[in-house]
Amino acid sequence: MPEGLTVFALPDHHRRRLRTSNPIERAIQQELKRRTVKVRVFPNEESLERLVSAVLVEIDERWAVDTKAYIKWECQDD
Repeated sequence: MPEGLTVFALPDHHRRRLRTSNPIERAIQQELKRRTVKVRVFPNEESLERLVSAVLVEIDERWAVDTKAYIKWECQDD
């Protein structure tokens, strides 16, 4: 099965949660905007890349140790 179709092998209640990543993307975009607006002017492109990379690493580390799951794997019948 091609990797892109793997989601269709999951139960219905999991697919509903996986159909979009918009809430996650929106949260990341808002955090990046909040951090970069404070700086306003970057001396060069590399400094912007360093700040954005640091923010993304911080978010990744926070998610890695977070106890809240984006997907609850327990079966919840609707």
